[in-house]
Amino acid sequence: MKFAFHPRILDCLPDYNRTQFGKDVASGVTVGVLALPLAMAFAIASGASPEAGIWTGIIAGFLTSLFGGSRVQIGGPTGAFIPIVYGIVVLYGFDNLLIATMLAGVFLLAMGVFRMGQLIRFIPVSVVIGFTNGIAVVIFMTQIKDFLGLKIPNLPSGFFGQIDTLAHSLYLIDWPTLAVSCSAFLFLVFYNRMAQTRLLGFLRRAPGPLAVLVAGTALTALFGAPVKTIGEIPKGIPSLTLPALSLDTLSHLISPAIAIALLGAIESLLSARVADASIEDTHDPNQELIAQGLANLVAPLFGGFAATGAIARTATNIRSGGRTPVAGMVHALVLLAIVLIFAPLARHIPLAILSAIVVVVSLNMFDINAFKRLRHFSNNYRIILLSTFVMTVVFGLTVAIELGMVLSCLLFIYHISELTRIEFVPLAKTSETRYTTSGKPRIAAWRIYGSLFFGAANKLEPLLETPSGEPEILILDAQTLIQLDSTGLDALENLHGKLARRNALLLLSGLHGQPAAMLERTGFIERLGAENIFPNIIAALRAAEKKLATTTPEAAQDT
Repeated sequence: MKFAFHPRILDCLPDYNRTQFGKDVASGVTVGVLALPLAMAFAIASGASPEAGIWTGIIAGFLTSLFGGSRVQIGGPTGAFIPIVYGIVVLYGFDNLLIATMLAGVFLLAMGVFRMGQLIRFIPVSVVIGFTNGIAVVIFMTQIKDFLGLKIPNLPSGFFGQIDTLAHSLYLIDWPTLAVSCSAFLFLVFYNRMAQTRLLGFLRRAPGPLAVLVAGTALTALFGAPVKTIGEIPKGIPSLTLPALSLDTLSHLISPAIAIALLGAIESLLSARVADASIEDTHDPNQELIAQGLANLVAPLFGGFAATGAIARTATNIRSGGRTPVAGMVHALVLLAIVLIFAPLARHIPLAILSAIVVVVSLNMFDINAFKRLRHFSNNYRIILLSTFVMTVVFGLTVAIELGMVLSCLLFIYHISELTRIEFVPLAKTSETRYTTSGKPRIAAWRIYGSLFFGAANKLEPLLETPSGEPEILILDAQTLIQLDSTGLDALENLHGKLARRNALLLLSGLHGQPAAMLERTGFIERLGAENIFPNIIAALRAAEKKLATTTPEAAQDT
């Protein structure tokens, strides 16, 4: 397993030209303008400051493009992180969020270095759909407070606590705030339709979130609406700061850091795969994980937090003509220019507008069709998806992914064990040596299908007896056995031992591939005896008859 550090930008530079540079710059500007309101909205929804979201987009966005394994991936804060980040901020504070993010960066780096990018694809789609829709619900719930203008100092991070707090605070609705948030929400919902009309066709030149941010802020400031704004954003580059590390809380941050790393890996690689289909390219998943690790390690040093590949911004980059990592780096520089030049104007941005933007994002994340299609899938698929969804909403992403993966593994093991069959092979009475004079079989044959592993090893137990008695020789045909693990080998050892204790003999036939190599490597064939291994069941049956020829059926009956 060889480690190779090879950012995708190195493959793009030899053929890079002025024409593509122009397209990348134009695309980078477009994506940077789109990323500004999203970065602020996601940061505030996560319990962080708006500048934390912007600097996450700047640092993580630049590093993701510079060191990433995809040509067009755009990195930055995403809505999927809101439940995790908000929970960490509420429980441990923002400083510990920075430490958890850096820990996640270390985990992502390790995943990339040890080439675990391909393993992320082993996560079942039912788990991914379940927690994605669960995250959408959690994001929606976190925005109810700002959308309605409820004066709640600290919204709990738990599902039941949020429900209880919101239910007891509905009488505190701020009607001017609700009017602004509803107007912004409807504007975003119908934005694409309005942009197609002749009168409002100019809207096509700007992304919806930016348009509603500028227009809503201007109108709110112009009419003096009494709504809460985000406040001042510091102008200039923040000083490089190393978060204070507390050993007492470090152990509590391991689990959230793993959740950040796992979610970041899943979302970034999923985004890269979607992008591959659009530009007919193939990304390097391990290099992408390394880039995400570096992004999450460095961003907290500038006050940023968790980041990953953003599907919506990556898709916008592709539609705008970006085809190399230069577009992603330009997007980060555009964000930097905005925060350095226009930061003082941000104090007029209403929280209600940013809340409306996040609400629309959460609704777009929620895939109602995934639930409508459940009737077309197996019960296993439904159980995994619905369990992961409910656990994400009620208990959080970490528990949901753990449960989803455990359920997936258990149901998969059960399914594969059901495919493993051991069938009795009836033998014709063509030879008097096969049966005693009373008709009891002296030879029994069984055929095994599928995989003999820890989930199906108990299926060897019926081989000790035939339907009509105990045989003197048992033939196990392994022609259709495709896989054998150590537990299956132990079951074979037990079968061999039990037969030997009653002076019965085990013959194996048709061994090939991995099972044959496993038995040879572990010495089982030597213990059984090479003379008891046969190429097919016919050869084994003939050998069994020859072995029994020295013992008369009458003698066998007496025994």
